[in-house]
Amino acid sequence: MKYLLLCFLLIYNFSFSQDVIINTSNIKQDKATLFSLSGEKLIFIDTLLQAQNIFKCKPPHPGIYKLVFSKKNSISFFFDNSDLQIEIDTSYNSTFVNSKENNDAINFLKLNKEYSTKSELLRFVITNYTDKDDYLQITQNKLNEVQENYLNFLNVVSQKDSKSFVARYIKSSQLPIVQNSISNEDYLLKLKTHALDNINFQDEELIYSNVFTNKTIEYLSYFKNPQLPLPLLEKEFEIAIDSVLNKARVNAIVYKHIVEYLLDGFKNFGFDNILNYIVKNYVINDDLCLDEKLTAALDRRIQQAKFFKNGIKVPDIVFANSLESGFSLNNINAEKTLIIFYASWCPHCQTLLPQINDIYKNQTKKTFEVLAISLDTVQNDWINYINKNNYQWLNVSDFQGWNGKAASDYYIYATPTLFLIDKNKNLISIIAGIEELKSYL
Repeated sequence: MKYLLLCFLLIYNFSFSQDVIINTSNIKQDKATLFSLSGEKLIFIDTLLQAQNIFKCKPPHPGIYKLVFSKKNSISFFFDNSDLQIEIDTSYNSTFVNSKENNDAINFLKLNKEYSTKSELLRFVITNYTDKDDYLQITQNKLNEVQENYLNFLNVVSQKDSKSFVARYIKSSQLPIVQNSISNEDYLLKLKTHALDNINFQDEELIYSNVFTNKTIEYLSYFKNPQLPLPLLEKEFEIAIDSVLNKARVNAIVYKHIVEYLLDGFKNFGFDNILNYIVKNYVINDDLCLDEKLTAALDRRIQQAKFFKNGIKVPDIVFANSLESGFSLNNINAEKTLIIFYASWCPHCQTLLPQINDIYKNQTKKTFEVLAISLDTVQNDWINYINKNNYQWLNVSDFQGWNGKAASDYYIYATPTLFLIDKNKNLISIIAGIEELKSYL
């Protein structure tokens, strides 16, 4: 009986195995590397060895895969839990044998690009053409035709097996359709309001593609206005982030996937305030466990946001070897103390500290003290900077840079960082800039 059961299981597994077979008879390759796409990242799956001009693999899940032969040559394909055969020619172009899913995906990507270009040009004519004549009507009819063809592919052609990975990918990846007779302002408002409607944030398998990252960056682009000053642009991005992440919260895996993408992207572009916003409002509020590589780069930022909440008693700061010999934060008796972590080589510090110094030295009645902690590692650089700017507040440094005890205790990840505390050494606020500092003082 056990033998029969074992045979049945072996036959069952053999019958339902899903293989991807890549015929490479036209090229000479001994091995290739298989990756799974997740957002903008490639995740290593396996190294494949060629046997009789064939590479063979069993992808672990549905998704988009990339098979890399060399730095210059690779192919991408959709795996949808069914057997797949791929032919590769001498130019590394791929042909999919009897794979409606992959052909649908190729047609969708081509159609998406065409629809985006054509609809944008036709809308431009309709919006800017003032004469209400036959030409305007012809243009409107043409845009209607383009939209109808696009919708027919989205909702009919590509959805014959609506549960397939590719069908779900296409459904969530589609561009928004907006009526053609509205103004540019109303058009943009419609995009901001409805561009996320067709994305299935519940479908966690779609993290093995670029759907969520592509749609997120597409949605953020509707809020990007180069004419806005940075603080207002950041506010616009915060609105967009809230819209995306509040929808993504319906699935924990998708939610984490998009949060990590946003953190990585804004980190690369230097949007520190946006990073702080995401960390405080999403990472910490929802206690997200992020990817280790990303966490390593953001760890101090996350820890600072976790532990330095308004009202907490801040750690003591002690310096034995500095301009203030035997210094301790607990010995300061001022009503308020501004703790500044800075460095002489930091451009933003060189702008902000003189502004703070103007407020400090022009106090008619001393209402606050300044403790300036330098992350310099070269003593002469630090002393020259202090003397040049004539900073008469409390100046300390241990010349350990980011590795100093105070920098570690306060989880310093950027300069300048400002902490305003009261006389009991309780945190009033982490100060974002000079205007916020003025409001507190």
